[in-house]
Amino acid sequence: MADPSFDIVSKVDTQEIDNAVNQTAKEIKNRFDFRDTGASAEHSGDSISLTANSEERVKAVLDVLQEKFVKRGISLKTLQYDEPKQTGKEFRLAVTVTQGIADEKAKEIAKKIRAEGPKGVQAQIQGDQLRVSGKKRDDLQAVIQLLKSEDFDVALQFVNYR
Repeated sequence: MADPSFDIVSKVDTQEIDNAVNQTAKEIKNRFDFRDTGASAEHSGDSISLTANSEERVKAVLDVLQEKFVKRGISLKTLQYDEPKQTGKEFRLAVTVTQGIADEKAKEIAKKIRAEGPKGVQAQIQGDQLRVSGKKRDDLQAVIQLLKSEDFDVALQFVNYR
């Protein structure tokens, strides 16, 4: 039988993202403080577009979106955005939802496992995910606890534990 292993991934369910954006748009439409501000939230692909007539309103829409993400169990580490930009009479904020683990982060995680993980545990980078394998399941559990205690600025999920 093969050694026990698990995969480290960073994925977000697109349906959950869509639901969070739809809830945000619905709340914006119904809230009194967003009346006549032209505030909206739209989702397409891996990007979310937030618009309003002032910079403060766009940031308020972003707060509502983040609140909906948290309620749906989606990590805020998946969101990347800059400052709102003015286009004509309205302000826009492009929010990108990142998925997968970048090469630098994957190397950093693998290095951490080699340095502080139990002996006999290997981590291989496979595209935008990592496969961790070892002789004992207890060692793999220790690696999961080690990675949960660290902050890599990436939302990590541990899947395919066998």
